[in-house]
Amino acid sequence: MNPVSSNPLKNRQDMIRAALQLIEPLVGCLSPGKARLLIGHAGANYSEDVAGMEGFSRVLWALVPMLAGKCPEAEPYWALWREGIINGTDPGHEEYWGTIGPFDQRMVEMAVMGMALCLIPDRFYHELTKAQQENLYSWLNQINEHDMPKNNWRFFRVLVNLGFLHVGRPVDTARLEEDLTLAESHYCADGWYFDKETQRDYYTLWGFHYYGLVYARVMGERDRERSERFAQRAKQIAPRFACWFDGEGRAVPYGRSMTYRFAQSCYFAALAFSGVKPADMTWGQIRHLLLSNIRFWMRQPVFDRGGVLTVGYGYPNLCISEGYNAPGSPYWAMKSFAVLALDEAHPFWASEEETYHAPERFLDEQVRLLMMRDQENRMVTAYTAGNHAYEHMHEDEKYEKFAYSSQFAFSVVKEAGTLRKGAYDSMLAVKEAGKGLWHARSGCDSFVLREDMILFRWSPMEHVMIDTKIIPVDGSWHLRVHVIRTDRRLEAAEGAFSIRRDWAGNRLCDRIRTEKETGVSFAAAHGEYGSSAIFAVRGYTRGEVLEPECNTNLMHPRTVLPMLHAVIEPGTTELVCAVYGAVEDECPKCVPQHVLEQL
Repeated sequence: MNPVSSNPLKNRQDMIRAALQLIEPLVGCLSPGKARLLIGHAGANYSEDVAGMEGFSRVLWALVPMLAGKCPEAEPYWALWREGIINGTDPGHEEYWGTIGPFDQRMVEMAVMGMALCLIPDRFYHELTKAQQENLYSWLNQINEHDMPKNNWRFFRVLVNLGFLHVGRPVDTARLEEDLTLAESHYCADGWYFDKETQRDYYTLWGFHYYGLVYARVMGERDRERSERFAQRAKQIAPRFACWFDGEGRAVPYGRSMTYRFAQSCYFAALAFSGVKPADMTWGQIRHLLLSNIRFWMRQPVFDRGGVLTVGYGYPNLCISEGYNAPGSPYWAMKSFAVLALDEAHPFWASEEETYHAPERFLDEQVRLLMMRDQENRMVTAYTAGNHAYEHMHEDEKYEKFAYSSQFAFSVVKEAGTLRKGAYDSMLAVKEAGKGLWHARSGCDSFVLREDMILFRWSPMEHVMIDTKIIPVDGSWHLRVHVIRTDRRLEAAEGAFSIRRDWAGNRLCDRIRTEKETGVSFAAAHGEYGSSAIFAVRGYTRGEVLEPECNTNLMHPRTVLPMLHAVIEPGTTELVCAVYGAVEDECPKCVPQHVLEQL
């Protein structure tokens, strides 16, 4: 059941209604003491007890702005969550949230409570009894007593200490300065922070800018210099991050934590919330970037039959999840409701939606992405090298594909023994001829990003070295050139974009023409959801349209994947192919001359 499907999501009242439509199905999932959400049995790398607290807390990302914005519709839900906060922080209650330790997930969930102390101190703190206030302070203050990761987590403790400051409780000022200094040490340039040095993704917006903008709003008078830095960096990144979204509001699926879904656009909500407007963007453009992304997500089958958000991306799918994705984790997306703290007169709500016209080609060196879009702004494709993750599920697929698309979401490997289970879209996979597992890119030895091409050297297996050149031509075409050096005979398979398999009627075309018929090996699939094709230019032996294992793709449970095959003899071999992906429902029959001229 999709509780928001009939909501047009055009104005503030629609957004209020959307927040309530998302919260209402959760009421029946509250524990008897209202301190946890019990919405599923899938596991995470923390206890079920903590997972229940996480889900409860994440709803506050919508309720707190609604209370700050004087939305009376929030009151019945706030009464329930207020009871949960009182019980969850009471050591004598059976639903007490417990004593935390170092690197504890509950530290993450404290952040919104720190923000609540800043924004709605009367409702969140002063309405409590003295004993309840003491319980709340004591439970939250545990965050100052333990170690935590040296990454975006430090902002969670910053928000808690800001909350203490705003309600007159003791603040660990040394901790606060230490955490702010560490967070700022992750700043690169051009508005970008990194969470980990080789990991550049949405977490810059989720875990640095969002909280930095909250800081700028609540500390603008007390700490003007730092607040101004946070605001200026947020202004810098706005037109860059806007390049990740196409005209329909879809963002490029890339990196970890995709299950947060419309958190993709929560940074734009934080811009409005903080009153920070980039000089080269209008409030109408910021409004459109936020609302069009939420509208897209509310049309997807991302809810269960009770109307509860599921773990997955375009549909319920545990295969793509991280170890820290519990049943309530997707509700981090509620951060996008920060705009409900603003009244109707704010220019964000008073402005008409306006499309932001991002450039057709944009290289962002800090995040190591070259963004391309078609002239009609219907699809964005990102090309990357140099980003890598070491501790997340499917890290290679989430960071190491040759191309990522807002039209064609990427797939993840279920098992590397077969191509069907590997689902190697936008990748070159190799294995020793006749045996072994398939191997794709997992890190680069070196890389260069330019506006006209991306170059990188990588080694998928021992004694195999590959130099790859990716040449984006336009919004639909790109070229791939691989020079492979090996001391053994290899099999190779190269994928285009995966494309949805379930069209009505016979709209799917998976024709493969062999060299005997046309002199060119290629594989193509097309239908009403778009077209994907890969054409051999040099070195490949045949084409195939593969049907990958179900539930490997982020957006569609069943897909087809055009692929090329090759046999690599010992020595040096060059493979060259042209890849096509577009919204159109027809594929070209050959590679246009203007594409080949780029070689």
